[in-house]
Amino acid sequence: MIKVLKFGGVSIKDAESISNVITILNTYRNDNVVVVFSALGKVTNMLEELVDLYVNRSLLVTDKLEEIKQKHYNIINNFFLKDNEIYDVVDNLFLEIEWVLEEESNIDFSYDYDQIVSIGELLSSNIMSSLLKLNNFDNSLIDARDIIKTDNQHQNAKINWNLTETSIKEKVVKFPVVTQGFIGCTSENFTTTLGREGSDFTAAILAYVLDACKLIIWKDVNGVLNADPRFFNKTMLLDNISFTEAIELAFYGAKVIHPKTIQPLQKKGIPLQVRSFIDIENKGTLINDTEQSNNVPSYIVKENQVLISISDNDLSFIVEKHLSWIFSLLSKYNIRLNLMQNSAVSFSICIDNNKHKVPKFINELSKRFSIYYNECLTLYTIRHYTDSSIEFITKDKKILLEQKSRNTVQFVIS
Repeated sequence: MIKVLKFGGVSIKDAESISNVITILNTYRNDNVVVVFSALGKVTNMLEELVDLYVNRSLLVTDKLEEIKQKHYNIINNFFLKDNEIYDVVDNLFLEIEWVLEEESNIDFSYDYDQIVSIGELLSSNIMSSLLKLNNFDNSLIDARDIIKTDNQHQNAKINWNLTETSIKEKVVKFPVVTQGFIGCTSENFTTTLGREGSDFTAAILAYVLDACKLIIWKDVNGVLNADPRFFNKTMLLDNISFTEAIELAFYGAKVIHPKTIQPLQKKGIPLQVRSFIDIENKGTLINDTEQSNNVPSYIVKENQVLISISDNDLSFIVEKHLSWIFSLLSKYNIRLNLMQNSAVSFSICIDNNKHKVPKFINELSKRFSIYYNECLTLYTIRHYTDSSIEFITKDKKILLEQKSRNTVQFVIS
């Protein structure tokens, strides 16, 4: 039976954390496992900063790249002798970034993003594969771009399931396997990424195609909590939740699970276990086809939101033809709606305030509509809300928009 294990960046942020992951993986030495790694902790953020500096032609590009290099060399210096081939591998991967930086930036920011930020996963997986071999944990390193096939929608690529299934079944045959999350490849051989935090999705794709008996995602929390401990002092571990509930939580922005992760698992009834790499005795959260109901209020926070209100210039009704054009524009800029609300003469949407997409989106909207928007907002979502949970979130806060259904309530708060 095959198990898929996914380790996020925080689990391999430094030498001590990496040693801990090696200890965990040694318990799977006799299993058929596929191990999916994210980039080293904070590296994706650093690479995103590098892309911004590059497209803005900043003189600080070289300094940022050197900072990223140093982080990786500090890691490998802890574990490898200087003559180990991992140094050449890491040098060559950084050379790929340097080649991109030597060229003029592409008119498509998302293309440049994918070519640079994807290197983070390639660096971490090569380091971890070599380190596992050094610890007598033999493994096959597979480039995810050889097995995860996508369209060319950079930064949020869609999976070509037929090609992906064929590629995985052809290439993932000798276990254990180490590969990267987050990245894929087009039919033209261009690197793509699956969206921020997309490594979970990669792991779910592999579990689905390989008919794995389980997917385990290792986190820095004990499992799926009813609130993010960064924002709330008191949180509760959800021991067992259904696939449907997990999809709902992920859809509204619960960061512990990537939104696309659950559906492939649900189709084949593959259980997902979310566990702590810190407290390895804790069994965490099991996500499966349970019918057990869970009515504990769950709180989800999305920061850096922008609320945009759209109305017709002549104050006529917002009707289907207007909405159709607005949605086509959202699709054009690959912007996901976090909340929407329609009235007779206006249409309001709450979205992530992406600095590369939102200004262009608002500018194009303004050519046909009257636009009002507020920035620096927070979107709160409560699943299985109660009166007391609503009071807890909204007390002494200014609510700009509220939306309530049977099980979920959302507030846009300034």
